Formats: sequence, C-alpha cells, structure tokens
Amino acid sequence: MKRSLTSILVAVTLGTVTLSASANNEWKDSAKDAWLDGKAETTLLLNGNLNSFDIDTDVKNGVVTLTGSVESEVDKALASELVASLDGVSEVENNLTVVEDDMQQDKDGEMMTGLKDSKVETVVKTRLLFESEVSGLDIEVEAENGVVTLTGEVASDAERDLAGAIAKNTNDVKKVNNELKVTS
Repeated sequence: MKRSLTSILVAVTLGTVTLSASANNEWKDSAKDAWLDGKAETTLLLNGNLNSFDIDTDVKNGVVTLTGSVESEVDKALASELVASLDGVSEVENNLTVVEDDMQQDKDGEMMTGLKDSKVETVVKTRLLFESEVSGLDIEVEAENGVVTLTGEVASDAERDLAGAIAKNTNDVKKVNNELKVTS
C-alpha cells in the first residue's frame, strides 16, 4: 500500500509539474506572438510607402497573417517582405486585397501600352537592320497602340514591300502604315 501511495504521489507531482510547464510555455508563446505582432505593426507603420492603417496583422505561433487593403501589387509584396524579414517570423500569410482606383488602372494601362509600343519599335527596327535586303538605317519605325508606321527612303518597290512584311510579321503589330518612299 505504501508503494501505491508513493506511486500516486509521484504521478500527481509529475502531472502538476508538466501542467505547470505547459502553462508556462503557452504564456511564453502568447507573449512572443504579441511581441511579434507589435513589431510587425511598427515596421509597417514606419514604412512611408504603405498606409499601415489599412493593414491588420495577426500572429499565431510565429505565423503572421496580413489582412486589409493596399493600393497595388507592389504594396502587397512590400508589406509581405517587410514582415517576413523580422526575427521570429516563421511564415507570412498575405491575405491583403489590392484596391486600385480607376485612375491608377488607366495609368497602368497607358504605361503598359507605351512599353509594348517601345518593344515593337525596337523589334521591328532590329529585324530591319538584320535583313541584308533592306536598308534598315534609312527607315524610321514608330509604333502607337500596335500600329507601326514606317517612314524613310528605300531603293525599290520590292524593298518597300519587304520592310512592310517584316513589320507586319512582328508580334503585337496590329497594322502597318507603310509610308516608305522609293527613290530612283
């Protein structure tokens, strides 16, 4: 019986110690998560490129979840990178929503069109320069909204037609205005 009583006392003592250690670990984990949450909020607040008042952070076991809204995909990525770089963060779940206004979407669309037109001009001009049957140095190439205009002087109708065909067969070209002049 003495042995049974001793075994029960040992079991109760171990259980109490284990429960106490477990409660202590939970408190430490909660404190660590709260500390990380404050650190993440401060990092976002101090960054001048983000409106941190529209971004919420939640931390559980070192995983930071971002919710709320930002103005662009760049802002979304920036918020994620800033938080991921903090010591103690094991993972970032980026649930931010991108809310672009119509004016920003128009600017982005114009910029993309401009970039595409620049690319088209470069590709057409390069293809004309590499074609030995065309005097590419004498041909100007302009692109606007996918419409390519060729100006300048060439030696023959065949050269004029070849330059137009090269431009027409370039990706992202919708139409070619061939204004090349044939010089005799």
